[in-house]
Amino acid sequence: MTERLPSALRHADFRRFLAARLLANVGAQMVTVAVGYQVYQLTRRPLDLGLVGLSQFLPFVLLILPAGQAADRWDRRRIVAACYATLALCDVALTWFSATGVSDPAPIFAVMALFGTARAFNMPTGQALLPNLVPRADFGGAVAINSSALQVATIAGPAIGGLVFLAGPAVVYVSVAVLMAIASLLTLALSRGGRTERTREPITAKELFLGISFVRRRPVVLGSISLDLFAVLFGGATALLPVYASDILRVGPTGLGILRAAPALGGAVCAALLSARPLSRHVGRAMFGGVAVFGVATLLFGVSTSFPLSLAALAVMGAADMVSVYVRHLLVQLETPDAIRGRVSAVNAVFIGASNELGEFESGVTAAWLGTVPAVLVGGAATIAVAGLWTWLFPALRRLDRFPGHVGAIEAATAAPDAPGIGADSEPIVGSGSAARPG
Repeated sequence: MTERLPSALRHADFRRFLAARLLANVGAQMVTVAVGYQVYQLTRRPLDLGLVGLSQFLPFVLLILPAGQAADRWDRRRIVAACYATLALCDVALTWFSATGVSDPAPIFAVMALFGTARAFNMPTGQALLPNLVPRADFGGAVAINSSALQVATIAGPAIGGLVFLAGPAVVYVSVAVLMAIASLLTLALSRGGRTERTREPITAKELFLGISFVRRRPVVLGSISLDLFAVLFGGATALLPVYASDILRVGPTGLGILRAAPALGGAVCAALLSARPLSRHVGRAMFGGVAVFGVATLLFGVSTSFPLSLAALAVMGAADMVSVYVRHLLVQLETPDAIRGRVSAVNAVFIGASNELGEFESGVTAAWLGTVPAVLVGGAATIAVAGLWTWLFPALRRLDRFPGHVGAIEAATAAPDAPGIGADSEPIVGSGSAARPG
């Protein structure tokens, strides 16, 4: 039987890792839907939707660099398992708040801050762990399969969350607590990815900031991740989806789940196309084009009052975002040695986290100031402007024709008929502000 599987799936550790990530990301997307809708129903203030993102972002950005250092020094399996266990405890707390009828969102914000703390350690460690689980020859296939699984989670999670929410938010949270507990146990069962060849040098400021120094010395990498940051920061309309579902499109929590799943569906289709025909030429131009299309689709979503049109716009946003994620992920992974992969992944995670959670806060503040629809339109226009500005600031990225290093092996793996897709990084993924990108 195993001979018929894609090569990466023949490794038992990778299968366990993949199952844990799938369960955790389905759960995280369910929580994203439930928390957003519950908070908006409690207060009816768009600003509070931004505070949900900010409460996750602040601990995330404060802890992410130490988390990258931890991923390079200690057992990566145990760190990820502890993160999943912490997320399970967060869901237990949210269950208690819902069961007791909490009327103030402040306790929910506090739990989401703990959620952000767990994400800070999970994102760089999970990204650094994946290459330890399969031989280098199978890494491209592992990236493809992992990305496709995350897209499945991001499609299914919001839809499941919206349906389960009809039984009450407490039912969503207790279900996710069980999923996170299983994910933690699966991660502890990994036989590889532990303390092999970890640095034992004293922790210094130079060691802590080594990932930043590494990225700064590579303009193409810096340009790709910073472009991704500002595009999603300004174009993050998904934070305001509860307002659209409740007040503009009037589709309720089930419709909210479908809206959140739409970007992931577009991303999954794009991932399948990239799997069949991997991007190998005009890499830089493809990335800039994807960001520009993302901005245009954001504008379309902002003015839409039709549920089908809104779904289509969100799907295009997800597909365009996938191109950016695809380029950024391969550039970072191909350029980074394993000894510092945790710290470089932490820098990458800072950009991802800033674009997601800080983008949610920016959207909430702008909506409170200008109104929901104008906020989305301003964000879409700003995204297009960023794409134009970055073509001037980073000419090396604009002129980039092919991926550097050993990309040939990755292209061969992703072009194989049994490779199901390539794209999103291994973040988040516990939940994220952009429904198209798991973390």
